[in-house]
Amino acid sequence: MGLFSKKKHHTAGQVDENRLPRHIAVIMDGNGRWAKRRGLPRTAGHKVGAEVFRKIATHCKELGVEYLTVYAFSTENWKRPADEVNTIMGLLKQYMLEAIDSMERDQIRLRFLGDLSALSPELQELARRTNEISSHIQGFQANVCLNYGGRDELLRAARHFAADCVEGRCRPEELDEERFSGYLFTDGLPDPELIIRTSGEERLSGFLLWQCAYSELYFCDTLWPDFGPEDMDRAIVAYQQRDRRFGGIK
Repeated sequence: MGLFSKKKHHTAGQVDENRLPRHIAVIMDGNGRWAKRRGLPRTAGHKVGAEVFRKIATHCKELGVEYLTVYAFSTENWKRPADEVNTIMGLLKQYMLEAIDSMERDQIRLRFLGDLSALSPELQELARRTNEISSHIQGFQANVCLNYGGRDELLRAARHFAADCVEGRCRPEELDEERFSGYLFTDGLPDPELIIRTSGEERLSGFLLWQCAYSELYFCDTLWPDFGPEDMDRAIVAYQQRDRRFGGIK
């Protein structure tokens, strides 16, 4: 089976497909609580949540969204129980292998963002291969933030810029927003217009802290394993009803 399913989902009929956000980002929260409510181990929630990612990515692609970025594993998530971490890493391996087999055929790009050096050598190599394949494919792109933290990303960017200054490749006074963005994991991506968080929590938890400056935020009570195409449509409709002034006046 390919990375993303082929099943066609229909929208609720309210989404204006001519005014879609180019880039949607999602904090996929609530896997553990979903499992606990059903008397299941937390790992069961992650397995269902991974399938939901597949469905939502397919739906976004079919709608015409260009980029979908999800928060899969933060720099703080290593504190979780070992069996939970191992399950998440096993799911990532499975999806990377599927991606390598299907990306070129389906014209779907998959890119991993974050400090991948903490992953096993096998996962690092699989991520490198998926990123390399994505570099010569056009079309929808799914980004998976893995061992990612917004503050960590900003510190890394600052260090890299400082190192370039020390080595004479640039001068401090040359730093502006565009140049700084080039040091981030999201280099080359547009900032997300819409950020969604599921499960009722209303915070960013370090997700895309630089990139979210003018993102519309959407919070819903639905736990991630229950989040479906209709929920995505509702989030997009809410986004389309907002007045985006970017600090100006209309």
